[in-house]
Amino acid sequence: MEFTAGGRLEVRITHADVGKRVSVRYVTEAGDPGGKFTDAVGVLTSWDHGVVLITRKTGEAVRILDSALVAGKVVPSAPARRRGPATSFEELARAMARGWPPVESEALGEWTLRASGGFTRRANSVLPLGDPGLPMDAALARVRDWYEKRDLPPYIQTATGAEGTQELLCADLERHGWRSEVTAEVRIGGLAPVGDLDADVSRVRLARSVDEAWLRRYNRSGVVGPHVLSVLAGGPSVWFASVPGTGDIPAAIGRCVVDGRWAGFMAVEVDPEQRRQGLATAVMAALARQALDEGASAAWLQVEKENDGARALYEGMGFAVHHHYHHYRPTEA
Repeated sequence: MEFTAGGRLEVRITHADVGKRVSVRYVTEAGDPGGKFTDAVGVLTSWDHGVVLITRKTGEAVRILDSALVAGKVVPSAPARRRGPATSFEELARAMARGWPPVESEALGEWTLRASGGFTRRANSVLPLGDPGLPMDAALARVRDWYEKRDLPPYIQTATGAEGTQELLCADLERHGWRSEVTAEVRIGGLAPVGDLDADVSRVRLARSVDEAWLRRYNRSGVVGPHVLSVLAGGPSVWFASVPGTGDIPAAIGRCVVDGRWAGFMAVEVDPEQRRQGLATAVMAALARQALDEGASAAWLQVEKENDGARALYEGMGFAVHHHYHHYRPTEA
């Protein structure tokens, strides 16, 4: 990482660069002779009261005393993807929202308030793709009130790490006392390589509707009510996959929503006692082949950052990280 100009370290960022992607070098303990240099790259999300805030692509916020800066410069936006289909953050965010639709929703400017009886944060959080049409204080008050009336905690879903994502919104939420509770990766890849996976798809059954056996394997459903079935069955073209098990619970399941060029994969679950037998790969391949038949060419999925096994599986299938998403909640909620 090169900061020098004529052999000198220079801080070439100012308050006017808030909102831009920057690279900085700073002393970890300013004023301490034993302090060490370290670097940070991300979006400059604020510079107030002598503190520089940089949000990395993972959503991690780095706070730096401006007196500790020894070098800094504006750098290009996130580099072009080396693999995977080309897409904007907004296109992908809207496709993902259609693939996991809420039971009810309401517009707040360009924000969408979503509720589904508490079934998953995605279906019970605000999707903020633009301006709420109100000052932030008033918009957040409306959000709190809307979810309070439904006896639900208020969540706002944000994204970081790609061109056009919401690092500035994340910083603004933190200034208003909201904190990120959950972070996940959004990965994308070509659909044909998934359909071409070497897998035994003969055991995989595909259906247009979810049945009781499928729901028994799905580990998020809990008590299944109409709101759960509404979310699972919603979407442009929905398919459910299952691999029969030894009893009345499938050995593996999965869900796919086909939406134009996109195929979204969700709810891929395997019996813990039958993992590493290729069942998840078979489910993914069978669903991908169905989506290819319907004209899709690109794929997306979401995986929590702590799920190392799933991340390794999808990495091997050619899925690369496009951006990260986070669910913010007020600290006192």
